[in-house]
Amino acid sequence: MSTPTPVTGYVLVRRAGLSPDAFAKRTGLHPDLTRKLVALGLLDAHRAADGEMSFEPSEVAHAARIQRLRTGLGLNYSAIGLVLDLLDRIERLEATSRRRRTP
Repeated sequence: MSTPTPVTGYVLVRRAGLSPDAFAKRTGLHPDLTRKLVALGLLDAHRAADGEMSFEPSEVAHAARIQRLRTGLGLNYSAIGLVLDLLDRIERLEATSRRRRTP
């Protein structure tokens, strides 16, 4: 019977997601704007140990919503953050209301 080999380090698992290039292709956003939106907290990105960003596929729809608010309503990024927070709150309240109505 052999003895197991001890683990001497940590295994890092890279999160599955979209690379910045793939995200840029799907959203049409310039990479610099993408980084700005992440810095402002309008988009969520994961950072790997090497600093590389990756995006969940759901962030593509989130980026489209940001673009619609920016171009369609002419909102600045601060206002977009506020509108997104309010829309998320409305969605949660509506979901709670639906659950309460369901017997």
